[in-house]
Amino acid sequence: MISIFAQAEKHLEKTAIISDGTNYTYSQLLDASKAFASTLLDKNTDLNEARVAYMVNPGFDYVRVQWGIWRAGGVAVPLCLTYPLPSLRYTIENSGSSIVVVSPEFVELLKPLCEELGLRLLTTSDSRLATSDSQLTTIDSRLATSDSQLTTIDSRLATLDYRLPTVSASRRAMMLYTSGTTNLPKGVVSTHANLNAQISTLIDAWHWSENDYSICILPLHHIHGVINIVSCSLWAGATCQFLPSFSAEALFDIFKEGKLNVFMAVPTIYYKLITYWESLADVDQKEMTRILSKFRLMISGSAALPVSVMERWKTISEHSLLERYGMTEIGMALSNPYDGPRVPGHVGYPLPGVQVRLADEQDNVIPGTEIGEIQVKGPNVFNEYWQKPESTAESFTPDGFFKTGDIATMDELGGYRILGRNSVDIIKSGGYKISALEIEEVLRTYPGIDDCCVVGVENDEWGELVSAAIVCHEDFDTKALNAWMREQMPAYKTPRAYHRLPELPRNAMGKVTKKDVVNLIKN
Repeated sequence: MISIFAQAEKHLEKTAIISDGTNYTYSQLLDASKAFASTLLDKNTDLNEARVAYMVNPGFDYVRVQWGIWRAGGVAVPLCLTYPLPSLRYTIENSGSSIVVVSPEFVELLKPLCEELGLRLLTTSDSRLATSDSQLTTIDSRLATSDSQLTTIDSRLATLDYRLPTVSASRRAMMLYTSGTTNLPKGVVSTHANLNAQISTLIDAWHWSENDYSICILPLHHIHGVINIVSCSLWAGATCQFLPSFSAEALFDIFKEGKLNVFMAVPTIYYKLITYWESLADVDQKEMTRILSKFRLMISGSAALPVSVMERWKTISEHSLLERYGMTEIGMALSNPYDGPRVPGHVGYPLPGVQVRLADEQDNVIPGTEIGEIQVKGPNVFNEYWQKPESTAESFTPDGFFKTGDIATMDELGGYRILGRNSVDIIKSGGYKISALEIEEVLRTYPGIDDCCVVGVENDEWGELVSAAIVCHEDFDTKALNAWMREQMPAYKTPRAYHRLPELPRNAMGKVTKKDVVNLIKN
């Protein structure tokens, strides 16, 4: 049995998930995911690592679909709910998904694509669980009227005993798409063994227990939400509540209920919560501070946490946010201590079972006090980039360390401090890693734009603000450009600022010098 399901078996009657005002136990989650696995299998005995893309709203449906894919032997490929059709098409086609699962409201969007590609389309209402419930109702009524139906009842109950395949830990389990230094996202494939290592390590490091109560407010096509929050909660036997869309007011109302004790978010969300808290009356501010101070753990990740935000949040909540470091390919590798001092601007120490080192551009290991690239090795590290053997090989050193592309240094106690990327083409904004090259390619297709450059400009709220420098031969409407860009790609990738320049600064080789572009934009 896959480890997370074995853990769930220990807490059958406990509340696992709260979504849309409904409580679901671990027993209900296991039954529902088993039923959905049977629906996915249809008449097959094993999906044998078939990719299943799913565009499902956060909550009970999301988890039962994800677990159902795993229990049927498939590879889970979560889709972003806000992606436009071209981005969804890319992920579905690139992953080679043969089945697409959607919440009912996304049927109209994806049905034509599935018909065009010959893919099987299911909705979250397409499950044998619904049939099972109706069968049980019929069974109850028949029991009340006649004992002669017991034979028929027994045979019908037997159909509810779904036979699922045995899935080994070495099998592929999940494919998350991440932007690299190229202009198109890559599918990061993790096995069940990789996920087991990522989750179990955090369970110990962050002292998860069945008494915990967390809330998920983050997208579930990224590792922060799907592993650090949801999977850790359910592995521990804890309760995970879902808030489908972020609202500072709604979140504060949930805080007031006094049930939450574990909270994770990206710096942008903490920035918004601080702004909302500052808008409250003095008496309400004090009450909220009293409530927040009772939390067991608060974590920030997915982007660098500005020291000013960390200090302000400590004043408001009496918590020093725990910063950690990870990425789609490795899960979490570094973490500030659960017990002990948390240094602002530092992401902590290697997690148990994870090897971390710094290396120069030739992959030579260097002393921690020098500046170098973070390289990681351990059972948490991903299996491969989907159908990109060359990219996979290039991402590892000869002795098996993954080259993260992040530059860091180490303090005298062995704690790491992230300095930035070794490529200026990756922008970290609002918890996302965004490829500037991908955005540039789309911008260049807009009429009137002669040249462009996309950069990240330091910003307290977003970490980095996606900004575009444009060279054009005539004036154009930036509002119209922005609206057009949002039709071509996800909103979080579209520039939040446009700057017109007479020309782009270049080096002797003709390459745009992006650091100079940032300086021009700032000035």
